Amino acid sequence: MKSDKAQMSEKGAIGKTLAAERALDFVKDGMIVGLGTGSTAEIFVRKLAERVKAEGFEVHCVPTSQKTAALARALGLKVIEIEENTEIDITVDGADEVSPELNLIKGMGGALLWEKIVAKMSRKECIVVDASKVVNVLGERTPVPVEVVPYGWRKTRQIVETKFGCRADLRKRGEEVFRTDSGNYILDCKFGRIEKPELLEREIKATTGIVESGLFCGIATTVIVGDENGETREMERQKPT
Repeated sequence: MKSDKAQMSEKGAIGKTLAAERALDFVKDGMIVGLGTGSTAEIFVRKLAERVKAEGFEVHCVPTSQKTAALARALGLKVIEIEENTEIDITVDGADEVSPELNLIKGMGGALLWEKIVAKMSRKECIVVDASKVVNVLGERTPVPVEVVPYGWRKTRQIVETKFGCRADLRKRGEEVFRTDSGNYILDCKFGRIEKPELLEREIKATTGIVESGLFCGIATTVIVGDENGETREMERQKPT
């Protein structure tokens, strides 16, 4: 008999796959596609490679991490660098939490800076998640990753904890400090319920020593949620009236 954790993992995998498959419908021949980082984004990359091979159309891909770039190349996708004239048609990425307003927490995979750069260059930011990632209020379950420069990081952590009243843990992989693709550290900041994520995002970014935060407010245009029952639903950002 499967444990509750195993059953939840299996259900999550079903939802992720369904959401990734639905996102393929937004990709057209000749597009420049941003590729996210993380388990759900990886499913999309693999599905995209299968479709490109099967249907013979062409896309150029902008990865949000070295890991995603290596996977895309290994699967035969064309990977390009960001240039002055690069216009990304759509980026498909995952998220760690999604609020009803389509604000996000991202970055548990460590790629939040590159993910935000690519997202803000994209005409459409499509987020694919399983149902467990949808929350009423951001911060209910997930810390906010905050990318900081290594120089003086201990003081930066002290400032963050004092200024925002959170607990900020330096991310490690085993005994080693985790470094992002840009060579920075990550503080996983536990705020609890975040009632004003847009304000918090601005205040974090304005703190000296901080490069970027994993709060993505006002960026996602579409969120595709897959569940274990074989269904997907789409959440669209409402345009200002």
